[in-house]
Amino acid sequence: MTPDEESRLRIYQVESPRPSHYTGSLHAAHRWSLPGLADCPGCGATWSTAGLHYPCVDLTAHPTRHEYEEPRPEPYAEWARLREQIRPQVPPGFALMPGTKLGPLTGRASGTFGQLHFQAWALSLRREALEQLRRAGLQGLNGCAMQLTGSGRNPPELLELELTPCGRFHPDCLPPDREPPCPTCGVESYELPTPYFLDAASLPTAVDVFRLADWPTLILATQRFVDAVHRLELDGVTFRQVAVR
Repeated sequence: MTPDEESRLRIYQVESPRPSHYTGSLHAAHRWSLPGLADCPGCGATWSTAGLHYPCVDLTAHPTRHEYEEPRPEPYAEWARLREQIRPQVPPGFALMPGTKLGPLTGRASGTFGQLHFQAWALSLRREALEQLRRAGLQGLNGCAMQLTGSGRNPPELLELELTPCGRFHPDCLPPDREPPCPTCGVESYELPTPYFLDAASLPTAVDVFRLADWPTLILATQRFVDAVHRLELDGVTFRQVAVR
């Protein structure tokens, strides 16, 4: 295995530092969302995902944007209609699951923030940090400005990264008796494996930070991303290496 191949297989989970000398907190929500699914005709489940955020998907000019403003469950036929109605707005390869969040985070910021900030399954960063990471050659960094007010005179200018969902758990860490995915809605029912490890063949080669497709609340970074953050002395998050097979 070459050094580049070895580096590609070093993956880290992005986490909030504990404790942290920053007090920053976001009290914000995405402007739109795909409804949850009620009573799937394939498996009977009523569910909504967590962690799928596409903040750069702008529905401002969409003629039926009001249909995505109120979070709620919908029957499958109506949910599928709403999904297909906005699919052209979403980048290719981005999953659209019940409860997917769309548009910029809008709300209030309080406290102090580092160069990066991890909260509520979202990774955000200051504009200057995004520009530094791009100049360092990192791939897949697409940020959308949050619409924030703050208690101070100048609320921080933070951008949420729009992260590609990709990568899979290695089958060896999953329950052997788990049910197959529902053929209608795709839902799977199992707890987060502890510890978990990743399938090396599924890891992306074109992005340096991403959401795990099998568990979108997990945000993962490559060795290149971690090295750049440390070299540039960007703070606000920590990294924990995860196993890859």
